[in-house]
Amino acid sequence: MATDLGEMLVPYMPTVRVPKTGDRVFKSECSFSFDSPESEGGLYVCMNTFLGFGREHVERHYRKTGQSVYMHLKRHVKEKATGAAGGAIPRRRNGKVFLDLELNRDFNGEDYEYEDEAKLVIFPDHFEIPLPNIEELPALVTIACDALLNAPSAYKKQEPESWEEEIQVSRHARSLRQLDNGVRIPPSGWKCQKCEMRENLWLNLTDGAMLCGKWFFDGSGGNGHALDHYKETKHPLAVKLDTITPDGADVYSFEEEEAVLDPHISEHLSHFGIDMLQMQKKTENGHHTDNNARPRVSEWEVIQESGMKLKAVYGSGYTGIKNLGNSCYLSTVLQVLFSIPDFQRMYVGNLQRIFDYSPLDPTQDFATQMAKVGHGLLSGQYSKPPVKSELIEQQQQKGISPRMLKALVARGHPEFSSNRQQDAQEFFLHMINLVERNSTSSENPSDAFRFLVEERVQCCQTRQVRYTQRVDYCIQLPAPIEAATNREELLAYECKRREAEENMRPPPEPVRARIPFTACLQAFTEPENVPDFWSSALQAKSAGVKTSRFASFPEYLVLQIKKFTFGVDWVPKKLDLGIDVPDFLDLSRLRATGLQSGEEELPDLMPPIVLPEDMRDSSMSSLDSPEIDEAAVMQLAEMGFPLEACRKAVYYTGNMGPEMAFNWIIAHMEEPDFSEPLMLPSMLDLGLSSSADSPMGATPLDNSPPEESIAILTSMGFPRTHTIQALKATNNNLERALDWIFTHPEEEESDALSNMADTEPNDNAFSNANSHSDSTLSPDRDTSGPRVKDGPGRYELFAIISHMGASTMSGHYVCHIKKEGRWVIYNDHKVCLSERPPKDLGYIYFYHRLSSS
Repeated sequence: MATDLGEMLVPYMPTVRVPKTGDRVFKSECSFSFDSPESEGGLYVCMNTFLGFGREHVERHYRKTGQSVYMHLKRHVKEKATGAAGGAIPRRRNGKVFLDLELNRDFNGEDYEYEDEAKLVIFPDHFEIPLPNIEELPALVTIACDALLNAPSAYKKQEPESWEEEIQVSRHARSLRQLDNGVRIPPSGWKCQKCEMRENLWLNLTDGAMLCGKWFFDGSGGNGHALDHYKETKHPLAVKLDTITPDGADVYSFEEEEAVLDPHISEHLSHFGIDMLQMQKKTENGHHTDNNARPRVSEWEVIQESGMKLKAVYGSGYTGIKNLGNSCYLSTVLQVLFSIPDFQRMYVGNLQRIFDYSPLDPTQDFATQMAKVGHGLLSGQYSKPPVKSELIEQQQQKGISPRMLKALVARGHPEFSSNRQQDAQEFFLHMINLVERNSTSSENPSDAFRFLVEERVQCCQTRQVRYTQRVDYCIQLPAPIEAATNREELLAYECKRREAEENMRPPPEPVRARIPFTACLQAFTEPENVPDFWSSALQAKSAGVKTSRFASFPEYLVLQIKKFTFGVDWVPKKLDLGIDVPDFLDLSRLRATGLQSGEEELPDLMPPIVLPEDMRDSSMSSLDSPEIDEAAVMQLAEMGFPLEACRKAVYYTGNMGPEMAFNWIIAHMEEPDFSEPLMLPSMLDLGLSSSADSPMGATPLDNSPPEESIAILTSMGFPRTHTIQALKATNNNLERALDWIFTHPEEEESDALSNMADTEPNDNAFSNANSHSDSTLSPDRDTSGPRVKDGPGRYELFAIISHMGASTMSGHYVCHIKKEGRWVIYNDHKVCLSERPPKDLGYIYFYHRLSSS
């Protein structure tokens, strides 16, 4: 038999691999579904790619790749035998559980036991070889099987090692001396005390000196002033400013020359007025709650509808999402997105096509993972009503665990890739950006949220105006506390609170501000001052005001209530307020009108380029023979970068040293012309000769992309008109323009109106405080532009994402969605009919447009 098995496996031996360090082994979940070894059909793991597949998807992988050898993993859950006394007889696992999987918490460990089974399966005949089978299998196959069974699952491997296990407590932490010198650190506006650096800043925990760190090859810059300060003062500990969170901070010991732990970091920071490390505790659901319970208890109870007997619902569209550890921000956004028909059609309606055309590694494909999550939420397979014959009733409403999607969408993102709580609104915009980038066909579900904002800027002195348009996806509504209807009650509470604080008595019962929704809308529509406004009519800086209106109304309107603010003590605080958000909303009066009769437009002139004093004298000569620090060039070239790229980096950073040039290289190394020789801009490009044509050095507004950039893209085979359109849509950024071209295939002239600019979502008054030129569209630009689904401005509320807690960095999110005429609460994996949706305490509101009929 051993000879027979060996001979049978010979043709497949070249395809069998032994997992090595760095290989990800997906043995806990299918790449296309949420099947696992605990599912009825078990899980098949490819012995070549180490990808996992459920029973209905393994055949697809075999047909696509020709890989024939799979390991089938199955975990059996059995009820323990009961003894004469009626209790469960305890058993030892004695090797029956060998898969590196989390135990299903739905099964009580005292009453149930697990037994794992593994076997090799040869496709297409489904020939099975039970494991272990050391004597009959070839040595290579045996080694590969053992390595796969002992390898950590892909998700456990992706979790970073705990720094606390490696970093030691500093010997200076307990006895650190802090000077009583009155230093208080503001929550913003930091810069090094000895230079102008505003990044990589370190706060000395002894005297409060704020200084820059040294330059590292990862791109973090600095001039080493923090280290110089230690050499002068011998003050040993410093904390990196931008790492301070409620969970801790990065602390470095100059004397010990390594990163250290400071168990007293909260006290040491409070000495300088920083109170970011408030006490918190973690609940069993994996989200943070606040120890300051009294002000927040009512909020938690109201939003989660605690104390009410909520009826669980099951089936299609009523599947919960397991909390992966502070992942409720992701869960609520996904639940809302997949309640929208556009997303359902795109990812679930096209499920088979997406799966059939998925890449060889579907775990890294955005469309595949979105389709997987959408099918998991809408199929009803993971939300079935309890059956009496089942082992336990709780198992039925188990929900799905979107680990693959979370790992994919968070990859490379400093916040979402962590296990910390995040802002749901920021994640919503992040998801919209990913949908935009990955929608290569004409069908793009984010079209449902996209709308145009018309911004009207007026020079207060000349009364002339300029109209521009930009793309957005979310409105941020201010919450004016001064408009609260219970203002007297709030003032009385504040007096009592201060009195209690002075007399060291318990604080009074908090009072929630009640703000009319109309006041929020009014505050949103009011004109706002434009900082550093340059009037093209006056050719000088002047006072300017800006108003924003809807140039188009989206099919689905997203409103965010600006509840969060920063206090002077660094604490990101949430305003305790309730707003009477209406079920029906009519924004028709906010429709943009464009240039009105009697209004005079500001001249199309740009501000003159102002050179620093020390550069003005040398600017003209530098155009012909620029001075380049060759020492810095060679230092960068020794790192392995192309010589011409190093020359450009030093030139474009003004000979300010290898650190700045290195950062330029990192930011531009993906550009097509990265290694091309340095091409000097003309005087006209710099605006130095514009005074002959325009008064006072102003230059006419010209949105035409540089011919050099056009030539680079057209040399790649792209049409000139499409290239110009891409560059205009991305502010002449080559990297983004190339991405824009791939995500916006060239269309016929008749479809030009549906061409869309690849603009990243931003968060200002309409969700963006910085109006970037790449999202600015001229009102009369009707030949190309973003695709919008304009219509009437009348809406009905259909979903609410609510936040509980004092900060976006802590707390918990739940969402309420109106389905089939009834409100449903989605609280992680629990899905129930809502008795009283908290419409006044929401954080993000979703409206769908009412038909015109």
